[in-house]
Amino acid sequence: MARFQGVGEWNGFHNEKGGGSPDPPPSQSRRAGMEIAAVQENRRAKIKGAAPSRGGADDKEKQEMVPKQVFFTKGVGIHREKLASFELALRDAGIEKYNLVRVSSIFPPGCKIVPREKGLAQLPPGQIVYCVIAQAADNEPNRLVAASIGLAVPAEGTQYGYLSEHHAFGQTGAIAGDYAEDLAATMLATTLGLEFDPESAYDERKQIYLMSGKIVTTRNVTQSDECCKLGRWTTVLAAAVFVTGQQDLFE
Repeated sequence: MARFQGVGEWNGFHNEKGGGSPDPPPSQSRRAGMEIAAVQENRRAKIKGAAPSRGGADDKEKQEMVPKQVFFTKGVGIHREKLASFELALRDAGIEKYNLVRVSSIFPPGCKIVPREKGLAQLPPGQIVYCVIAQAADNEPNRLVAASIGLAVPAEGTQYGYLSEHHAFGQTGAIAGDYAEDLAATMLATTLGLEFDPESAYDERKQIYLMSGKIVTTRNVTQSDECCKLGRWTTVLAAAVFVTGQQDLFE
């Protein structure tokens, strides 16, 4: 009897299982696809098995990105070139040797305020440093320039606070500082749901904030100066500089 490759047979070999048609012989491309699928499945299994340890590393990295320390600094620089006056202001503030990245104005929960010297000791030259900076520059002789950072810290340790930036012309350091502090305190007060008259004087509202028990402290760091009489550029700056990742070594 002639042999035919039909039902129950494949490549001249009889399918002994019987009970229906066998799968057709896989083509070369199909076999390649099956091999690729198997490799991908193995990779997924390995990745799945390693997920917990990678997740822990990711969590640690996220935690290190939340600053646990901050210090405040300020400076002034005078030069015939505007950019050079800014560099001199950075030097006066002690932060000229870092790659500064400006960030918005949230004070992290539980962040500790440290002296400038302690903060600087933890930052090697060239490090990327996150900071909130206020700056002002002018070359009009005798004109007042001011830059200020305001801070408001909540009483609840898990609640974030606020930093504010303010720069002004024609204001004294005291006026600019009060204004920046007022901005930060008011932003925090509205977040906490405190009721107050926004048109009242800041001293009056400050007492309301502190008496509520929800805001523990407010402060400011301010740099002001009178522009050079010779018409050179005068730059003033104030900054809140965050320290991340290395603070545990210096406790």
